[in-house]
Amino acid sequence: MSGHSKWKTIKHKKGAADAKRGILFTKLAREITIAVKNGGGTDPTINYQLRLVIDKARSNNMPSDNIDRAVKRAGGAGDGTESLEEITYEGYGPGGAAIILNSVTSNRNRTAAEVRSTFTKTGATLGESGCVSWNFETKGIITLDTTTSNNEKLALAAIDGGAEDVTIDDTYIEIYTLPETLQSVKENLESLGIPIETAELSMVPKTTVSLSEKEAEQTLRLLDLLEELDDSQKVYTNADFPDNVLEKYRGEI
Repeated sequence: MSGHSKWKTIKHKKGAADAKRGILFTKLAREITIAVKNGGGTDPTINYQLRLVIDKARSNNMPSDNIDRAVKRAGGAGDGTESLEEITYEGYGPGGAAIILNSVTSNRNRTAAEVRSTFTKTGATLGESGCVSWNFETKGIITLDTTTSNNEKLALAAIDGGAEDVTIDDTYIEIYTLPETLQSVKENLESLGIPIETAELSMVPKTTVSLSEKEAEQTLRLLDLLEELDDSQKVYTNADFPDNVLEKYRGEI
């Protein structure tokens, strides 16, 4: 498995630590708001984007009351609803790897200043809109825990259910779908009794950039700092990290 895929697996595990600190719940509430805004209403049986986020929130043990309140606020119920907008930032990390940051903010100027400062202090370069997004494509990604499962059987079930591609490592299976078939593939797997770890839309790089050890360490620091910004939702890169750097990084999480 490449250093890029291993990084994704490590970040997946880091999500548990984020949830404990409450960071993830805040981001999920904002994802719910955007899903309602973009996906057409507060009914998850109609709005599949909202259904995906609610499933994600539940899998991360977000309390049902929190989910319900977030949906109602997104639909305009209650007082003090934030006016949120999505903004995407693009740039290059140390060593030239592409970086994409998806943010949701109520203050465009504040977020822009924080993102620019983070890029600058880590030796990265903030670019113009579209400067790296051409090298990414939107895919549905379903993650399965494979520690106690028949990996080949799960992979075949995913392909039979309409998945485009499947990758397997020692701990996880990642199933890639078209955005419009993510929900149907997910439901097919669930109907077979296969437990889903995560299911979401993601930006997948078409090509990756190999980094030196120093560049990799700098890029990992940049990615962490971007993810820690209050308005940050998701961070993507096409960096391919050396295994020894990732093992050190894993121990620091």
